[in-house]
Amino acid sequence: MPSEWLQTGDGVRRRIVADGERIMLAEVHFQAGAAGTRHNHPHEQATFVIKGRIRFTLGDKTTEYATGDTIHIPSNLMHQTQALEESLLLEVFSPPREDWLNRTDSYLRTR
Repeated sequence: MPSEWLQTGDGVRRRIVADGERIMLAEVHFQAGAAGTRHNHPHEQATFVIKGRIRFTLGDKTTEYATGDTIHIPSNLMHQTQALEESLLLEVFSPPREDWLNRTDSYLRTR
């Protein structure tokens, strides 16, 4: 069962939809113009754009993605997302984001 939505920034919220021993899935909703904090983490990540259009900066490369696109983010790569329009993403992490589970990810909620 999905968790409650958690506001993580201006116009950004997320909820964990499944977490297991070696994988976690989360939905992340961005209002148009909202951006996540630039960060990195040891988890490998795949992001699927369920709807909308986003600008992803991976390392020093910036690319736009739209509904149906998938992004792979290797472990420890600096990255940031900005929504060009209202967007919903499905994010997959391996291993699960322990900082999301125990709410020690305050660095993501500061800009």
